[in-house]
Formats: sequence, C-alpha cells, structure tokens
Amino acid sequence: MARYPTEPIKCWNKVKQLRENYYIDYAKAKERGGIRWSGSSTSLCAIPAGLGTDVYSLTGEPYGAAVATDPKLNKQCQEAVEAAGYARDLCAYMRTYLGSLLVDKYAFGGPFPKPDFNFQIQACCTHGKWYQIASKIESVPVYTIDIAVGPYEPGKNEAALNYVTEQALESIPWLEKVSGRKFNDELFIAAAKNEMRATSLWSQICLLNQAVPAPLDEKSMFSLYALTALSKSSQWCVDFYEELLDEVKDRVARGIAAVGNERCRIIFDSQPPWTFLRLFRYLEEYGVVSVGSFYTFALKGAWQRAADGSLVASKLPWEEGIPMNSREEVMRQYCHWTLSRTLLRQMFDSRIKTEVTLQILKQWDAKGVVMHLNRGCEGVSLGIMECRQALAAAGIPVMTFEGNMGDEREIDLGRTLNRVDSFMETLNLKRDFAHA
Repeated sequence: MARYPTEPIKCWNKVKQLRENYYIDYAKAKERGGIRWSGSSTSLCAIPAGLGTDVYSLTGEPYGAAVATDPKLNKQCQEAVEAAGYARDLCAYMRTYLGSLLVDKYAFGGPFPKPDFNFQIQACCTHGKWYQIASKIESVPVYTIDIAVGPYEPGKNEAALNYVTEQALESIPWLEKVSGRKFNDELFIAAAKNEMRATSLWSQICLLNQAVPAPLDEKSMFSLYALTALSKSSQWCVDFYEELLDEVKDRVARGIAAVGNERCRIIFDSQPPWTFLRLFRYLEEYGVVSVGSFYTFALKGAWQRAADGSLVASKLPWEEGIPMNSREEVMRQYCHWTLSRTLLRQMFDSRIKTEVTLQILKQWDAKGVVMHLNRGCEGVSLGIMECRQALAAAGIPVMTFEGNMGDEREIDLGRTLNRVDSFMETLNLKRDFAHA
C-alpha cells in the first residue's frame, strides 16, 4: 500500500528525446558537413569541442549499454567479437562496441557511422586498447591521453596534474591536423565550463535523494545521468540538469516519492545488468528503494568532502576565484576536475570506494547494499569483495549476485530473485503483493 504520493518525472520524455537526438545527430553529422569522433564517456570531450559547433561524439560505454538492452543485436555483437578472438572476460562494453563495428550495425538504425577520428583516455585496463582496435577496424586515426596516474589527491599530485595537462594541450595540434580545422579557444573554454557545471549539477541532484521519501529511484537515475555520459560538455546537457534540479527540488518540497510504498532504503553497487532492470521493480514489491550507489553518484558526479566528512557537490573553480581565461589556465583546471573524480580515483585504490560507500550509507540513511559482482567491468569491480568485507565488519547487510552488465548470458535471473527474497528476510521485510 502506498504511503507517499507519487507522480511521473515531468522531464522524462525530454531526456528520452535528447538521448535519441544525440545518436541521430551523430549518424547524420557528415550529411550536415560536421565532424564525428568517438571515445569513452570519460574522455576529455571538451577538447574536440574546440573544433566547432558541428562536432558530434559517440561515447562507447553508453552505446554499449544501449546495445545491451537489445538482446538480438547484442547477441550478434558478442558472437562476432568472440569469433574474432576476443575473450569473454574483457570489458563487456568494449566487446559490444567492437562487435557492432564488425557486424556493421548501428543500434539506432543503418550501418555503423564511421568517425573521423577516435579521441580516448587511458584509465582502466581496456580504455586505450579499445579504441586502438576500433581505429584499426575503421582505418581512422586515434589519440589517447594517459590519465592512469594513481589515486589523485588535489594539491598533492602536481606532477600527475602536469603530466595529464601537457598531454591534453599537445592533443590540440593533432586535432587540428586530422580535422583540417583551426582550434577555437572560446569554444573549448565554454565546453570545459559546461562539463564542470553539468557534473556538479548531477551531484546536487543526487544529494536531494537524501530526502524521505526519496524523490528518485536508481532505476530512473540510470536514464537521468545518461546525458552526462553522452555529451557532458554541451550547453543542452547543462540546461537539462538545471531543469532537472529544479524539478527534483520541487518533488522534495511536495513530498513526492519515487516509490510510493517506501519502507526501506538501500544502495546498489556497480553497473546493473541492463537486460534485467526488473530487479529494481522486484525490490519495490518489498517497499525497498535504491536511492543510488557509488557508481551512479560518482560516474559523472563531481564530489568533494566537507569539513565534517560529508559528501558535497564540487564547487566551480571560477566561483572560487580561480582564473579561467586562457587555454592553459582552463586546461589545467579541466584536467584537475577530471582527475579528482571519485570513480577514477577508486580504480587505483579500492579503499576509496569503501570509504565513500560507507559515507553514502550514512548520509542517505540506507540500511543495506545489493552488490553486483559484475564480470563485465574490471575497473568498477576492482576491490569489490574487499568493500563487501568492510561493510560486513561495519554490520551492514550485503547481498551479492553474479552477472554482467552487458552480457545476459552471464546472469541467472531466477537465482538472483531468490537471493533477493533471502536478503529481504534479513531486513525483516515482507513482499507487498498489492504492489506486485
């Protein structure tokens, strides 16, 4: 039985349309005389934005997630990449993306649109190789910026920041050469500021989910954060998150719930198995709402710690009086902003993930964790069992299940739902069949 009022998210159709426009614009870019490039959602995408207002990107991870929701196409992609000799224990998104190239099918219709170049970062173990292979298949140039500098600590790793900033600045002449265009510093500066604003706005939205009842559920948040994974440096992305922030503030003020029968709050861990998002609806039958996760908060959010240790949205550098005028000044702050991102930092020290997860549980008043032992992502799954051990030591109930974010062959849904039933017993919750 519902305890709180609910209503649909007003901007839901808008986020769906913006996402569709993004993929269509990429496919049609050449017809319009524009430039296409591809790379990771964590790439320094504000830099190619300096080549013009008609530059369109395709970010590999959200594209892989989109393919994963189409079992027929995903099966073709997985089989094609395995037939080409790539192992099943590699990044599921990389395998899906390469498979899509090999079968020459674009998830949004037609043959796969060939980019003019690939522009990538090297953070986890497959990032750089992913686009090196893609560039070989597509016969296009590739540029990779190494940001695997360890657990970056702002103000303590100047050598690491210098290293990444110099690579980023050196990419500009390369971009001019492969595109045949002159780099525009004003466009780059505007894009870098947009990215900082968009990622800070997402953190502010996540913070509002501390309210009871939670205004958002994580299943919806997977769609809502997607725009930062697509085009985080674009003006339309910033505009959307400003609109979403206002709407979520309004939901909190009016006590609008994401899950009307909310009785217990948990957090998730890792990317979900995209073909089995019904898992979250099943949790709701117990009155359980997942209010977020380390992954959902940190993938595109920009966070810092307050004096009391609580998580807060990162402050924008120009609001702190830091100069943001020249190419060099902005590039340094842009690289600093990127390296400070919590998700990247935990790839080099699993203790960071444990510390942040414990803080999320405390700050968002969550009572347990559902932990996806995700074989599809080595970076996000790094240290996951050490995190589980630390949570158990802290008395936090944890449920684990094995799966793969991008390969439905590696998850047993029935067994997973049975594990949910057992986990709910430990939380003293009974299934609400009226909500089923």
